[in-house]
Amino acid sequence: MDVSRSRYYRGRGDFRKRPPQAGKGWKRRSPIFVIQKHDARRLHYDFRLEIDGVLKSWAVPKGPSTDPRDKRLAVLVDDHELEHADFEGIIPESEYGSGAVIVWDAGPYRNLNQDGEGREIPMREAFDSGRIEVWLEGKKIRGGYALIRSRLGGREENWLLIKMRDEAADARRVPTRTEPESVLSGRTIEEVQKTKSSSE
Repeated sequence: MDVSRSRYYRGRGDFRKRPPQAGKGWKRRSPIFVIQKHDARRLHYDFRLEIDGVLKSWAVPKGPSTDPRDKRLAVLVDDHELEHADFEGIIPESEYGSGAVIVWDAGPYRNLNQDGEGREIPMREAFDSGRIEVWLEGKKIRGGYALIRSRLGGREENWLLIKMRDEAADARRVPTRTEPESVLSGRTIEEVQKTKSSSE
């Protein structure tokens, strides 16, 4: 997507504006993750991580799972500006990625990437290496998640999104089915689509 088309990504809130966190050494707000449900040519979920001032983005056709046995295809797409993180609404048909969008989940994340000696690996280095591990604190999903460059089908942009085994793992939950509403507005993507129909 052409990130210059920011007029369709008007802010509806700032995930960075959260209460100060206790603990020695707190110097900055946590980076954010966002999962936007996007009904473009095909329904999918855009999984985004704030890395070095932009949103690294993957299109996940089936959405995230809370079951560590699931390996979800995640296709790397263009970086997005941070202003895109809280967009909900309709991208016009004249634009790439046209269709309805809601913020399905969002929140801060923590970098879990470490080298063999237990030192933190910066997120950019983890991305470049093709293996990212993060702890998500969303309203619908939380815990450890790994993004691994798989090169499925010989395609460099193909990664896998996998729930890590921790206390937040739950094979019984299917939040993409049971919790379809936006965490910002409470609307479903079908309700957003209806606003387009009523305005035509």
